[in-house]
Amino acid sequence: MSRQGLVVSRSNRVLKGTGIRTIVRSALALREGQATDTPRPPNIRYTLMTRRRRIYEGKAKVLYEGPEPGTLIQHFKDDATAFNAKKHEVIDGKGVLNNRISEYVFTNLNEIGVPTHFIKRLNMREQLIREVEIIPLEVVVRNVAAGSLSTRLGIEEGTQLPRSIIEFYYKNDALNDPMVSEEHITAFGWANPQEIDDIMALAIRVNDFLSGLFLGVGIRLVDFKMECGRLFEGEMMRIVVADEISPDSCRLWDIKSNDKLDKDRFRRDMGGLVEAYTEVAKRLGIIAENEPIGGSSPKLVQ
Repeated sequence: MSRQGLVVSRSNRVLKGTGIRTIVRSALALREGQATDTPRPPNIRYTLMTRRRRIYEGKAKVLYEGPEPGTLIQHFKDDATAFNAKKHEVIDGKGVLNNRISEYVFTNLNEIGVPTHFIKRLNMREQLIREVEIIPLEVVVRNVAAGSLSTRLGIEEGTQLPRSIIEFYYKNDALNDPMVSEEHITAFGWANPQEIDDIMALAIRVNDFLSGLFLGVGIRLVDFKMECGRLFEGEMMRIVVADEISPDSCRLWDIKSNDKLDKDRFRRDMGGLVEAYTEVAKRLGIIAENEPIGGSSPKLVQ
């Protein structure tokens, strides 16, 4: 939580007799569970980022208006959904883990020159991102047969594919996100041929990076889903990676045991979802062995 996110009011009148800095320090201390000797003035309301304008709420995240034009705040919820939200639970700590893992992935993508919407992590559940125009496509890159590919083509799950395969799905929950071709995409104006080329180039680069990243910590990248958006910068527009990349959007198997470390644990009622996500974060060096994950009050980033 930043000081800019703290709103202090008293019946719409100017506060008298109490310094605003003292009030801010007191509110932040109360937020962090610290003791404070400063008396709390009567009839004061402390509103911590509750007056932000909500832009959009999805199944796993909420987007709020950002502090600067062209920015948004992306909040990760603890909701776990599958089969277009037909299956739904709230799992404590899931949003924190996805935030941390997605931050790690996007930071590294930015560093190797893959353009993304990510700017920085704000706290345990929120990121500052660039506002983009989301292209209504889910881009799925498959390295190993699993999930719907195995079902559709009758290929045994776990079979290594001859090469990585890129698939497109139209983002529409009411239609169960149908698979579409490049012909559908261009015919209905979801993206033009050059944008499709840019998206596929990004997908290949992200796949190469993620495959190496996870292989280095004993995890097999089976497949992953990513979304892209149009980032407008003055008169220029470019395609960037958006949304999130986390165990929610990847299939990750332990190389030795083939244990699933992703959302299939929720889809298939296997249990241990938070434990699996925590294992991924620990292997990547994102969190320490003894770092707590859950909790509804995010820590302030120092």
